[in-house]
Amino acid sequence: MAEDSEDRGDLEWSRFWLTARHFWCGVRAWRVWLLCAFLVIIVVLQLYVQFRFNYWNRDFFDALESRNPARLREAAYLLVPLCLGSVVLAVTSVWGRMTMQRNWREWLTTKVINYWVENDRYARLAAAEGEQKIPEYRIAEDVRIATDAPVDFALGVISSLLTAIIFVQVLWQVGGPITFTWWGHELWIPGYLVISVAVYSGLVTSAMIWVGWPLTRVIQSKDQAEAELITAAHLLRDIGEGVTPKQQERGVIDGLWQALRHVVKQWLRLCWQLMRTTSVSHLNSLLAPIIGLVLCAPKFLNGAMTLGELTQAAAAFTLVQGSFNWLVDNYSRVADWISSLERVGGLLLSLDKLNHHAAAGDAPLTPPLRSPLQQDV
Repeated sequence: MAEDSEDRGDLEWSRFWLTARHFWCGVRAWRVWLLCAFLVIIVVLQLYVQFRFNYWNRDFFDALESRNPARLREAAYLLVPLCLGSVVLAVTSVWGRMTMQRNWREWLTTKVINYWVENDRYARLAAAEGEQKIPEYRIAEDVRIATDAPVDFALGVISSLLTAIIFVQVLWQVGGPITFTWWGHELWIPGYLVISVAVYSGLVTSAMIWVGWPLTRVIQSKDQAEAELITAAHLLRDIGEGVTPKQQERGVIDGLWQALRHVVKQWLRLCWQLMRTTSVSHLNSLLAPIIGLVLCAPKFLNGAMTLGELTQAAAAFTLVQGSFNWLVDNYSRVADWISSLERVGGLLLSLDKLNHHAAAGDAPLTPPLRSPLQQDV
């Protein structure tokens, strides 16, 4: 059963990308890639501002430690353009990211709707036994998630990668080596903060993968239950509007209550799963800033590190571990995205089956429909 589920998931992945990738390589794809380049430039500029903030943090606390009013005023003046630049870049990033997501969603939704409507597939899918695909939910909700999340993930991974590269150097330079005695032997560790953040991040990421691996399937089950509840409610509305015979009312109402119980059961499963993943992510958010300070404290106490360097190194430690632990911070959303991606792929596979049925002798009932954005699915 597990192997069948994995094979099915692989097919759904492949089927989704078979359609979705054309957005990135069509006639007008140059506009998409131009916007991608713009977003990467924004990410680089944001990292530069963050880098400047890191050094501002060091200079500010060094000025406090030395009680130097002139250096404090200089730091205060520099804070204004840094804050303005950060705000402008953040706002611009939101515009670029959501423009990309909106365009991809519009394009893919148009493709799926046209494929669903062509040759009366929407009617034949509804009549097919065992096909509980709830296409309207997958088109409205799952396509949105399946196109929103990859853009966020791509920008997040690029930002995390560049952040790690930049601030690992800060940790190496500011932290330097450390020497301590262990069982009568003197040990010398170069770049001990870099080694520490790598070990810590590896432990946290491994813990998240260990406790969170069932999350994707739990979310899939929850989304399917939600869609079935919506469908059950629609069936009852159809009876009220006279579309469905009144004699079916009792069975439809029973089905509605059954769908609600199933939704509650799946939400309980999701609750327990999110409790486990939250325990890891929340513990990490508490410990990461503290661990950086604790690791720097010995060098600060023996005078090898200034107060400003202490705060700079602790901030860099937090940034680097955040980059290394990108999966920890985004695990729930990655699971949600995979669930929606597979559900859209599953819908397309079900529509593909209808093509085979038509080839076997079922003639199409209506000619294909086309929209201005339609290309071959």
